[in-house]
Amino acid sequence: MTETLAFGSVGTVLGRLLVGATEAGVGWLGWKDTPGTRARAATRFGLPVVDDPGRVAPALESLRAYFTGTEHAFDLPVDWRLTSPVQRKVLAALYESVPYGKVVTYSELGELSGAGVPAQAIGQVMGSNPVPLIVPCHRVVASNGLGGYSGGSGVEVKRWLLTMEGSIPATLDWDLATAP
Repeated sequence: MTETLAFGSVGTVLGRLLVGATEAGVGWLGWKDTPGTRARAATRFGLPVVDDPGRVAPALESLRAYFTGTEHAFDLPVDWRLTSPVQRKVLAALYESVPYGKVVTYSELGELSGAGVPAQAIGQVMGSNPVPLIVPCHRVVASNGLGGYSGGSGVEVKRWLLTMEGSIPATLDWDLATAP
């Protein structure tokens, strides 16, 4: 049986997110659903693309629930094939150990993963995460502040996500329905 890649998208306050899933699980989450994003993901996977709404439905429903505040944990299989063994070890530790509403520093995640990776390299792993939000790289912060974020429109998306999750206090003008 040939492995394949299926796409689906979901509208959120942060825009239309693109999900790519193989038979093994969710392997891609893109911040925009465009033909170019789909083509880049398909090229990275090197798999034929099929129309299989049922395959991506659980991830799309989980994302809808996350953005409405009704789901706090993603319990989805992840296809790690776009990650190296070190990236996989770090990202899997994050996925399994840092729940909604919690944060971990880059250094703490390096220790938690047991990968022997320094904080700066942990930041690089977060920046290359092929499944942001589901594998919550936004929950990894610097010891002296938020740190960076390459998802969406940048660090303001990270701040918004952490505010939504209750990890950082909301400002008086913060609104769940308004994207950064």
